[in-house]
Amino acid sequence: MSSLIWYIYDFARKKWVDKFSNAHSLPKMMDKPQRFRDFPKVNREYCIACGACTASCPSPHAIILVRDKDNDDNQGITYPVINEGACIRCGFCAEVCPTDPKTLECGENHLIKPEFNIIPSKRQYIVDDYLCIRCKKCMKTCPVDAISVVDDRIVVNQLKCIHCNECVDVCPVEGAMKAVIVDNLQDQKDLIALVVKFLEKFIESKTDDLRSLKKDSLLQYEVPITEIWDQALEIIPDEEIAMEIIRKAVNRMKIRIIDWDSEKCKKCQLCVPECPTGAISFDKKNDTIVRDNEKCLRCSICYQTCPFSVIKYFLAKFALEQNEDGDEVIYISVRNSNICSDIVVE
Repeated sequence: MSSLIWYIYDFARKKWVDKFSNAHSLPKMMDKPQRFRDFPKVNREYCIACGACTASCPSPHAIILVRDKDNDDNQGITYPVINEGACIRCGFCAEVCPTDPKTLECGENHLIKPEFNIIPSKRQYIVDDYLCIRCKKCMKTCPVDAISVVDDRIVVNQLKCIHCNECVDVCPVEGAMKAVIVDNLQDQKDLIALVVKFLEKFIESKTDDLRSLKKDSLLQYEVPITEIWDQALEIIPDEEIAMEIIRKAVNRMKIRIIDWDSEKCKKCQLCVPECPTGAISFDKKNDTIVRDNEKCLRCSICYQTCPFSVIKYFLAKFALEQNEDGDEVIYISVRNSNICSDIVVE
């Protein structure tokens, strides 16, 4: 009985009531680690609308490309939008993003922070903490002891680094030690855009191959780098830098391709209102559906909307390697999208 009376007394105290009514959450007990991959941050101004981020995303509807409306002064820009309700924070979108600086950042390892260099260089060497396995081979190889362990992370001292590239050569994990080009960022962006547009147009020129491609088959092409090399050097005259940028862009890039068989189109116009960027319209004068390639985001909505399977949807992957003759060649593989279209009307 005495204990019950004590509890009643304790509950009745004004001090306890004040604590209950003014309760606050305790401060966070644990800080996020520096390498924690949060929801991707989007830098819209760097986007080149290549679609690599959406193609690599493993979570449906987590990332989409959108395009702002045009105005009298400028064309609307294209950029990715993250749906935090679907995003699993894997960081794949930031990994495959070919722009420097990154359009998408997801954790400290994607933040390029150039520091002052005593020795001028085209590159800076940074460690991707997510990929690094702490083998310390780069530390043992570095001739000037510019690489050390700080807070259990491998770090490059930019003031000591002489940019010999030996750390990249010895690293057993591709991409863990990155040689980042820090000059001519706009030129790099222009060169990447050139590569993306060239490869997209090349695939779109293979209309007959695309339309005859069976569901489980694969198209493969070889394109010599010489076909765009002169244009690339007009943007960045340094051959070594130009090749490095092209190689990085090609090897981590995916492109979605929309093919439109206008002769089979039934002109039902169901795709017109569904297009999120207004890229599809109906030309009354010529009595036909028109698609604006510049506005098209290859989001596949038109493909999924068309009840007559007039619109085809493909995914292309690329690799830049040397062939048997030692020439640089872009290898292209194209397959049908795994998005199903169940309604087929001949």
